[in-house]
Amino acid sequence: MRYLKFLILLLIFTGLFYGCAQKEISKCTLPEDNPEHHYLIGMKALEEGKNELAIEKFQRAIYCDEEFSKSYSGLAIAKAEKTRLIKDSEFKKIEIERIEKDLKTAKKKAVSPAEEFDYYMAKMRSLTALKTNNWLDEIEKAYFNALDIKVDENTLTYYQGKESAHYFMGVAYLEALDFEKAKDKFRAVLNAKKEGKWNEKADRAWKKADKIIRAMAGITVGDIGKKIAIQDSITRADLSALLVDELKIDSLFAGRIPVQSQFKRKPEFTPADILNNPFKEEILTILKWKIRGLEPKYDETTKAYLFKPEEIVKRGEMALILEDVLIKLTQDEKLATAFFGHEKSPFPDIRTTSPIYNAVMNMVTRGIMEPELSGEFNPDRAVTGAEAILAIRVLKQRMNIY
Repeated sequence: MRYLKFLILLLIFTGLFYGCAQKEISKCTLPEDNPEHHYLIGMKALEEGKNELAIEKFQRAIYCDEEFSKSYSGLAIAKAEKTRLIKDSEFKKIEIERIEKDLKTAKKKAVSPAEEFDYYMAKMRSLTALKTNNWLDEIEKAYFNALDIKVDENTLTYYQGKESAHYFMGVAYLEALDFEKAKDKFRAVLNAKKEGKWNEKADRAWKKADKIIRAMAGITVGDIGKKIAIQDSITRADLSALLVDELKIDSLFAGRIPVQSQFKRKPEFTPADILNNPFKEEILTILKWKIRGLEPKYDETTKAYLFKPEEIVKRGEMALILEDVLIKLTQDEKLATAFFGHEKSPFPDIRTTSPIYNAVMNMVTRGIMEPELSGEFNPDRAVTGAEAILAIRVLKQRMNIY
């Protein structure tokens, strides 16, 4: 009898254990709840800048299958995109170590050419974001390793082709401010296939690199200018830096504007929001010369006048700013009303009665700024770094400033 009871209990225990074990093995049971699906959703989230969602999806993929290499590759990229924004050096160092661990895991668990390719792409993208020691050299090594892999491109479920390596190598060169090499890599993407996943992005990036190269042709641009040149939008602080460091506005104005006082010009006050800005001195120089469009603005929240250095500069605003620079340099006040009285505007999106119309006409007729291909001026679009560099280059040429 005791033996029978023992046997029954043993069978019950075995059944419970087996049931639990089965549950542990089948972590993800729904058809769409699988590592490949979560990986692809995570990569899509990365494209959209949704890093937290991407991390969540990659972690779910790892939960479903701890041996799935691509999950760790994606996780490294997502963490790197987050880490690039961290200011605290110690905290950043810890996060970088975690990313390196994810990359090592991705490499270790890669059992197919496709997974190996994903690993090298993750290494390239992570290092581009983090810019650790010798980052560009390491990216170039990963790039050539990726190209050397013999892989069926149909198995590259996200990247869909080896030309993706050219694209991300181009992105790295763009970040390294090597615009000619970046342009070459983007061209390689376009030459690889007539139609491909990366063609549209590569085409935009090629045009961006080409515009930067043309903008800087014939002039010497410093490191600050080059870093601003790759930006898709510039801030008031960025434009101040370009005017001071690239146009040399302080020395130009000092030689052309009559100083009414024996005392050296200086800004009326220092706005509180520029105290820790890396371009503080450049902003103070701009404030000293009272350039229209770059004056302090009254802030309702703080009840104080602030410079708002991180505010994005729009095309209409830059036209006003550069017109004032032009007037101050030429000492020709007639420029301020040169296009008053026009009955018809050449731009469908700017009326002749608009407060920016005269400034826009002064810029466009001199080639300092250009309208869009559609014929519109698009005054509310953010100014790109390349546009700003090109405008300063043409302004230099018009004023014969070298």
